[in-house]
Amino acid sequence: QVQLVESGGGSVQAGGSLRLSCAASGYTASSYCMGWLRQPPGKEREGVARIDRDGTTNYADSVKGRFTISQDNAKNTLYLQMNSLKPEDTAMYYCAAAPSNCYSVSCFRVFGYWGQGTQVTVSS
Repeated sequence: QVQLVESGGGSVQAGGSLRLSCAASGYTASSYCMGWLRQPPGKEREGVARIDRDGTTNYADSVKGRFTISQDNAKNTLYLQMNSLKPEDTAMYYCAAAPSNCYSVSCFRVFGYWGQGTQVTVSS
């Protein structure tokens, strides 16, 4: 059983930066990947970034070049560095862990573990 706890959210002005952290407790198989997903107000949940245990990363086009996902495997901690934030980035951000063959939101929903989320608000 895995528990994920996000932190680091807050309110920033457009162009600002935030770093989100996700602390994982409990057993996480080495075959699992981790990712960040978000849900903007009034919209469906969408994938932001994922990272395999070997460090391979994938990003949504909307955040590519601005966000960086990283992990500290020894500490079971996931990070999301968010730079050049835009109002469109406003959302509840969720940390998740899933089998490494999961590349879609639906797969994460069915097979993954989720945190409670941390709110990110970007003002213009």
